[in-house]
Amino acid sequence: MAKDKSGYIIAAAFIGPGTVTTASLAGANFGFHLVWALLFSIFATIVLQDMAARLGVATGKGLASAMKDMVSTPWLKMLFIALIVSAIGIGNAAYESGNLTGAAIGLDAFWEIGTGTWALILGVLAIALLWTGSYSWIESVLVYLVFIMAGVFFVTLIVAKPDISLMFSQLLQPRLAADSITTILALIGTTIVPYNLFLHASLVAKSSTNTDNTNSDKSDAIKACRKQSATAISMGGLITLVVMATAMMAFFNQAATMDAGNMGEQLKPVLGDKAQWFFALGLFAAGLTSAITAPLAAAYAVCGALGLSDDMKSKGFRAVWLAIIVCGVAVAALGFKPLPAILFAQATNGLLLPIIAIFLLVVMNKSNALGEFKNTLWSNLAGVLVVSVVVGLGLYKLTSLFI
Repeated sequence: MAKDKSGYIIAAAFIGPGTVTTASLAGANFGFHLVWALLFSIFATIVLQDMAARLGVATGKGLASAMKDMVSTPWLKMLFIALIVSAIGIGNAAYESGNLTGAAIGLDAFWEIGTGTWALILGVLAIALLWTGSYSWIESVLVYLVFIMAGVFFVTLIVAKPDISLMFSQLLQPRLAADSITTILALIGTTIVPYNLFLHASLVAKSSTNTDNTNSDKSDAIKACRKQSATAISMGGLITLVVMATAMMAFFNQAATMDAGNMGEQLKPVLGDKAQWFFALGLFAAGLTSAITAPLAAAYAVCGALGLSDDMKSKGFRAVWLAIIVCGVAVAALGFKPLPAILFAQATNGLLLPIIAIFLLVVMNKSNALGEFKNTLWSNLAGVLVVSVVVGLGLYKLTSLFI
């Protein structure tokens, strides 16, 4: 378990084109006034992913299986299955087109052959990698891409010559208004990704099968996983913060000049040619990581819900992730421009989050298989706080529409 890098895979999963787009729009439109929402998102992600990881280590099952096994009423079990398949399976198929197109936009900045063509090439690469069924290969590729993203976005920010005093001043003036709620929910939705809860639980469950089943070994595995996840998720949050800062320096108070379909090109006059290439490379890495993890997470979730084998080489597992990639490639190849829609999709993700989080809280308190690894009082309080804030923001947005 010590060699497991699932925490970095989670970071790779939530740093996608949606994160780059949302963080860029947040920085351009609101500067650092919404950093509080990002900080809350990082805290919430660490709290929820810790629950998912404990569930996987303690029970050896994924979240989908645990949710389904928690109830005995047939109609309620079918409701759980329908929720998981629709929210995670179908939802990830929709996100995949954005992931592939985001990566394709990055590559097209280097060699213009069309984003549709690049999306097809990237889809084939994702299929080839997942078809190997080698977790170590997938893990290594994703971890390297995370560090590439971190490096290129930091270089881009340095070239932008950030105004630290202005950033700090805006950081101390948090904003919560009707015109910023959609962006706030999008920041939360792009960081606390519901499908990552299913992915993390399944990954650590598979890793824990290689260790002994004593409570002492499980406790050690959970501590190691908790430390690594907190580090990796914080690193992902820092990448998001850097993207916000870059967009703030380039576009704050002049956001109308931004073209969401080609942000790298719009950065060129402000930051120069080299910064534009770095931003494009970061966007490519972000898109490719999510294009790999989204179908993988959906396969674990759907197979767990339907009671199918979650072996990465099984026919059912491959069929799920293959269908998602094919759908993503098909939509991306048609020239669909997903980046404006990504903000709305991430905001919707933020509204869906409380439902999945509540189910996770119930599982972590009701599952008999957890034993001593059930939620503590502090874990429950932190979980309730996360759900309450997200629900409150969602209700605030709904009421603001009618006022």
